[in-house]
Amino acid sequence: MGSKAHHYLTGAQQAALVILRTLIGWHFLYEGYYKLMLPAWSADGKPLQPWTSAGYLKAASGPLARVFQWMIAAGRVGWIDKTVKFSLLLIGLSLILGLLTRAGCWGALFFLTLFYLLAIPTAGAPQPGNEGTYLIVNKTMIEGAAVGLLLAFNTGAIAGLDMFLARWKGATQRVKGSKDQSNSIDHVLPSFFL
Repeated sequence: MGSKAHHYLTGAQQAALVILRTLIGWHFLYEGYYKLMLPAWSADGKPLQPWTSAGYLKAASGPLARVFQWMIAAGRVGWIDKTVKFSLLLIGLSLILGLLTRAGCWGALFFLTLFYLLAIPTAGAPQPGNEGTYLIVNKTMIEGAAVGLLLAFNTGAIAGLDMFLARWKGATQRVKGSKDQSNSIDHVLPSFFL
């Protein structure tokens, strides 16, 4: 759909898409913030260990697992951890603020696809440490589909800083266009001379 697709949506549909974008943005932002802020303190006052992706990646069994396990063995876990933390933060901010929304959506799709391909749920039975029972379709895939929907409807053009930037850019171009027209004598002289 083009960037004008939002003009064909009702106000309720537009609001639903913006709310969905904001909720997904919050999920990404808080995941990044939490990972960045560890070490923190547990409820009983003991320090928590700093977050690392190493445990998740070592346990991964999907098609990309071997690549990331090789990266861990090569000492790249620090780089992976920093990339994940800051990317989640930036994607979350992008989606919440509606700033560079399409780039934020593509980033979200990239990471959700990566996380899914690291651990495709194929057991179909409860797994230790998981909060649900999944077979092929899990929350990561569903969130990815929702981000695809946001991308298709260009929600940054509906509400957010992208919308304001587009309006500002349009106003700037209109002013520039009127200045180009002002080169004729009609626009240079005040109307009472014409």
